[in-house]
Amino acid sequence: MYGTISLGLCMATILQTVSLKEARFYAPIGYYEEEQVLGNEFFVSIDVCFPFLNLETENLKNTLNYEELYHITASVMRPKRKLLESAASEILDQIRNRVSHAVTITVVIRKSNPPFGGDLACSQVSLNYFKD
Repeated sequence: MYGTISLGLCMATILQTVSLKEARFYAPIGYYEEEQVLGNEFFVSIDVCFPFLNLETENLKNTLNYEELYHITASVMRPKRKLLESAASEILDQIRNRVSHAVTITVVIRKSNPPFGGDLACSQVSLNYFKD
């Protein structure tokens, strides 16, 4: 079995994580109408963990191209929407559909300077997927 090694009496799986960290988007996402008109600054981070297939480590087909993660995220962040949760859910679903061998997926969307009058640096929504 690929990615599985024997450690004495127990078997273990080597897992690989491919990440996209702090990808910056200016998007029309926000609960208030003016946020959907003016837009907000967002930072998206994604971690996708899957069994390491130590077949040919220089072949992109044996891993996950983080450029694909960026393109998924960019397409989801474009349309107007009210809640970050809907964007995070759509990103997560698209990754799950394209990377069926993923064991865990984490999507984090951070919003800079949310407009509710407080002296707050950011707000954040996270979704975590764990394959049973």
